[in-house]
Amino acid sequence: MGMIYHVLPGDSVVREFEEAGIEGKAIVFRECLVDGDISAASLDEFWNIRANFIELTYGGDPIQYRESVAYELERLTHVDDDDEINLWFEYELFCSANMWFCLDLLKTCSAKVFRVMPGNVSPDDVWKGFSQHDPEALKTCLENRTEFSPEDIEAGSKLWHAFADKDSERLRELGKYRSPAFPFLKEVTEAAAEIDHRPIAVVREVMETGAKEMSEVFPEFQKRAGVYGFGDTQVERLLGRV
Repeated sequence: MGMIYHVLPGDSVVREFEEAGIEGKAIVFRECLVDGDISAASLDEFWNIRANFIELTYGGDPIQYRESVAYELERLTHVDDDDEINLWFEYELFCSANMWFCLDLLKTCSAKVFRVMPGNVSPDDVWKGFSQHDPEALKTCLENRTEFSPEDIEAGSKLWHAFADKDSERLRELGKYRSPAFPFLKEVTEAAAEIDHRPIAVVREVMETGAKEMSEVFPEFQKRAGVYGFGDTQVERLLGRV
């Protein structure tokens, strides 16, 4: 038996994950690939593009980006065939795009890859992910994980490249793929196909109701466009463009 890795969807889950006492090493995904340029000819070029975007947009340190983001995720390119990889990703586009990227990194390895999904979510809370999960709930999610088939991993890689290429037609076509590992795929790919115009249109619609401040716009955006999984940072950037 090789190593067990858990790719967590962000630092917000780390404390509960550690308290759950789950076996294996955590890899924290500290990126937001629904925001900014993601087109690159190589992985090294990709990290340079992302580090530059984070620096120019958010004032991030490129060296720190390499250490806390790139080096962390590059561990996925060095897994052994007898390792086990658990991808803890939520259903919305924010997490889905990050997961597609991971599947693209893992497409040439023979390790077992699983998806760990939020559990017991109501239709109204489906886009809220792990936010309401305590350590015990996380352990239950792991017990109910779904293994990616080779076809699933290939589909994930194709989804990533279609998303990176902004190929809306291809995204919608891939959204027809059916697998237990990809719930809500049709809704998510439709959101991905419209990401360049739909989110800002929703912000404008919300503002037309009289909402002007971020504290008013953000919760309403989440109600209307929760499928995107945008945090306050992304919505604030949209608000600045209106």
